Amino acid sequence: MRTVEWDYKLNEVRMIDQRLLPGEFKVATLSDFQQVADAITNMVVRGAPAIGASAAFGLALTAMRSKANDVQSLRTELQIAADTLRSARPTAVNLGWALDRMISATSTFDGGLVQLQELILAEAQSIADEDVEINKRMAAHGAELIEDGDTIIHHCNTGALATVDWGTALGVIRMAHEQGKRIHVLLDETRPRLQGARLSAWELEQYGVPYEIITDNSAGYFLSRGQAQKVFVGSDRTAANGDVANKIGTYMLALAAKDNGVPFYAVVPTSTIDLSIASGDLIPIEERGAEEVLDLQRAGQPISPHGAGARNPAFDVTPNRLVSAIVTENGIVQAPFDINLPKAVGGK
Repeated sequence: MRTVEWDYKLNEVRMIDQRLLPGEFKVATLSDFQQVADAITNMVVRGAPAIGASAAFGLALTAMRSKANDVQSLRTELQIAADTLRSARPTAVNLGWALDRMISATSTFDGGLVQLQELILAEAQSIADEDVEINKRMAAHGAELIEDGDTIIHHCNTGALATVDWGTALGVIRMAHEQGKRIHVLLDETRPRLQGARLSAWELEQYGVPYEIITDNSAGYFLSRGQAQKVFVGSDRTAANGDVANKIGTYMLALAAKDNGVPFYAVVPTSTIDLSIASGDLIPIEERGAEEVLDLQRAGQPISPHGAGARNPAFDVTPNRLVSAIVTENGIVQAPFDINLPKAVGGK
């Protein structure tokens, strides 16, 4: 199944509960926008494209289950739901992008209540379907950067689980594998939530791609020993100048890649490029609860003393000077990014 999808029989949203993988595969069913917002906040679903599609389906739930008697009342309900969903996670730009697209579709609508409900659901489904096609196009472009025999370092999870289906950076790796290229992947475990060790490893198992899990702080070792030829990551928001906000630890990985002359590629759907933000300094960075760091255990025992404090930024910003190229569905974008990213967004 897709990471997130609409159940047309029950008018519900179904999504893979990523908190339970790889130990258990379970599908969560959601029946209102607040449940969707909670699922985004609590990382039942995660990854910028998947978050955007989930938010769109959250508005579809509002529309299809509304008790409104007229179009204006439904518009009001949709706006309330959109405001709640928008605040679920601040860094991923796809969240606001999808909600803005959904609300925009209602603003120009001139018809009856039932037709508006159908329009909202159709628009959410379009966002989901388009994501899959966009990812496949990105994968085809990005696979051109991978050579037979490459070992690739990958951070966090950017596969089908981070999108509606297929994936961004991990989708590129999957495409190269399906093209017959002999590749090997070193997966950063990606603390504190271990998306690399849990989710990316689980996905590569399904695809039959050879991989090994490495600790986050060992990537520099492999890069310095010439044991990795490429680095591929995703992005939750990319600024107009090409600064990339991605899972915490990406910046250190990019520094190590730069120092060792290893290409560092970000795989980014254009919906994740925020041309309204000039640089990464302006990207809001989500800081999550200390418990995600402190609740980790080793051999059944807590890793930190009782009463310890912790800081837990979920993302960091990699400056454009460390980015070799940005892969989009419209092609591979080279520097200067402030000139070439707007062209990619416009499809040129």
